[in-house]
Amino acid sequence: MSRIGKLPITVPKNVKVTLNETEIEVNGPEGTLIQKIPKEIKVVFDTSIIKIEKSENTRSARQKYGLIRSLIKNMIIGVTEKFEKKLQMIGVGYRAQVQGEELILNVGYSHPVLFTIPKDIEIKVEANTNLIIKGSNKETVGVLAAKIRATRPPEPYKGKGIRYVDEIILRKAGKSGKK
Repeated sequence: MSRIGKLPITVPKNVKVTLNETEIEVNGPEGTLIQKIPKEIKVVFDTSIIKIEKSENTRSARQKYGLIRSLIKNMIIGVTEKFEKKLQMIGVGYRAQVQGEELILNVGYSHPVLFTIPKDIEIKVEANTNLIIKGSNKETVGVLAAKIRATRPPEPYKGKGIRYVDEIILRKAGKSGKK
């Protein structure tokens, strides 16, 4: 039995939860999120507490038990306070800018790299090299941050590239000259 799945979820007063057989909808000050509920899982909501239960005792139900609880908890956190990922660009001439609904990255290629910003995500550029990605859905924030990082991942010799702010890059020594 999942230890995470057993824990109840407390719902803040400013969050409204709507529950039916196949999905749960969470409304809050930062937006609305919807999650489908698998048939093996039963979600019980009364006043300010959500409990997750298994309707079957199968392997599939045990796998999804803790997952659904974590997804619902992340939905509640996301609609009350947005999730945030911070990226920093290290390299000569590397810079980013937001124009309308697009993020434009100059990261050492012969052409700028364009990203279309999803509707529920906001991107802020600080000092031309620091990106802050915010959104209520943890998955879309993480996927967008990973795609941006994948355009120029940090390399181990000089450390140039796009990295997460708290990421540690192990550096290699490089070649040593002839003596």
